[in-house]
Amino acid sequence: MEADFTLSDQGSIFILTPIGEAGTDWLAENIGDDAMYLGTGLVIEHRYVSDIVEGIQNDGLTVE
Repeated sequence: MEADFTLSDQGSIFILTPIGEAGTDWLAENIGDDAMYLGTGLVIEHRYVSDIVEGIQNDGLTVE
């Protein structure tokens, strides 16, 4: 089974990339319109990444 997101540590930021419709829908429903994206990946500061991943997992989705 494929994960719903991939999470990549880029040093000073993380990139959270949705895989498939469930991940894309979760971002649309839970992340504000003013968020920064790199391609389809959400750019996240270190201080927020654990809360976002926890929210994803609490909603039954997976992060790889």
